Formats: sequence, C-alpha cells, structure tokens
Amino acid sequence: MSGPGALYLVATPIGNLEDVTLRALRVLREAELVLAEDTRRTRILLERHGISARPLSLHAHNEASRIARVLAVLAAGGSAALVSDAGTPLVSDPGERLAAAAIAAGHAVVSVPGASALLAALSVAGLPAARFAFAGFLPRRASERDAWLEGWRERTETLVLFESPRRVGATLLAMAGILGERPACVARELTKLHEEVARGTLRELAGRFAKGARGEVTLVVGGRSREAAATASAAPDLDAAIREGLAAGESTRQLAARIAPLCGVPRREIYARALALKRSRPAGA
Repeated sequence: MSGPGALYLVATPIGNLEDVTLRALRVLREAELVLAEDTRRTRILLERHGISARPLSLHAHNEASRIARVLAVLAAGGSAALVSDAGTPLVSDPGERLAAAAIAAGHAVVSVPGASALLAALSVAGLPAARFAFAGFLPRRASERDAWLEGWRERTETLVLFESPRRVGATLLAMAGILGERPACVARELTKLHEEVARGTLRELAGRFAKGARGEVTLVVGGRSREAAATASAAPDLDAAIREGLAAGESTRQLAARIAPLCGVPRREIYARALALKRSRPAGA
C-alpha cells in the first residue's frame, strides 16, 4: 500500500478472470472497504482469488450517498478500493464524484492499472493508434447522436467509443452517412469465449451488424484522412452545396450526380450526406 487514507481505483478483467494484476489482488485483499458497481460480479472475481472482502455497492444512483462513508474510512487512516463491472473505474463508469471528494479532502487517490476495453480494442483494430480520442457512449437520441457526429466529421484522430449491442448497427450506418466511408472495427466480447474482432468499412460493418450484436461492444473508427481534408478545403463547401440544392427542390440522387465532380467526393457519400442533412432539417424547412 502507499500509505493510510488512500482511495485505490482498481482495474479488473473485462472478461477473462486471469487478466488481473498481482497488485490489484493485493490491494483488494488489504482494503478496509471494497466498492463495486455490481457486487455480484465482483464477488465472482474475489472468490476466484480467495479474497474474503464483502463488496459494498457504488453505482450511478447511490454514489453521492456513499461518499461520506468512504471519507470516514479514509479519515481514520484506512484504505478503500473502487472497482467497476469490468475494466478501469471512472471510464464510462461511476466513481468520478467519489474520487473528486477524496482529493478535495486531502486523501491520496491511487491508480492500480490493468485491463481496458478501450485500449484492447484500439490495439487490435488495425487503425492508427498514435493519436486517438475516446467518446464513451454516444447520445441515445438519433438527433443528438447525429449532431455529435457532425462535430466530429473533420477530425483526423482515430475514434474509440462504446455502444449498446442493440444499437450498434444503427450507429454504424449513421456514421457511414455523416462521416463517409471510413475503415472501422467492431470489437465484441473482448477476452471472452466468444470474442470477435470484425474489420471493414463503416457501411460493410453496418450491414454485418444490422440486427445488432451480443455482448459488450467497442467501436474503433478511422479519422478523416489528411488527403480527404485537403481535397475538401480546395472544393466547394459540400454541406452548403447540398443545402442549396435541397432548397431548390433537387432530389438526393440529382444532387449526388451534380455535386460529385465538383467536390471530388464519391456519389454515394454525397447521397448519404444529403439524407442526413434532410433528416436534421426542422419540420417544414
């Protein structure tokens, strides 16, 4: 341990129970208090490694009410360990308010690193990993999701995000329409018995997972290529040209045929972009 009054953020396996560090097991064994998002899942890990601690639940709905108890343990010189369902705590999981409160109270907050679905997916995706951004879960509402993707369209970093297995097909299709035909990877059930890593274009993967998927899903999407960005900067503003055509009553197919030679963008991408812009227009516009 690194001293009294410490809150440990302990990474746990994302699937295979062997993917836990010796340090994580020691911290969990020695902690006065173990906090877990789902105590049933955490008990499986603890029992597998002969740890007798009885975890206390800490999730999105009770995090605020647990803070006082944890701070009392830390103030008395004890240690507390926080784990999420799987992977690294606070990464799209509860714990942020607890960590902030511990820091504000002057206690040490210590990382015990280990498994991460984000990094595991990025490492096997076959896409650039030197510069990437993690988006967590996209908004559930299609309009909010599409607005977020609009803001991402010009970015060149690789994008990593989590998605519900039920929504993965729809999300991939929306990405193809807004971001264009980019290379991507669907990493499903990483480190588990039915692990799957599917690579292809956004549209190919949207077709493959049109009916959804099973298990935990991480998406990795290539950023906009520098060549595409350079071509776009020298071409007419694509969105402005599409909006102008739509306002004039052109069909999406007519638009795609007319604008493609001007912008140097494939017809299918202009067509998909026009559909996305039509969906985002206010009713009656």
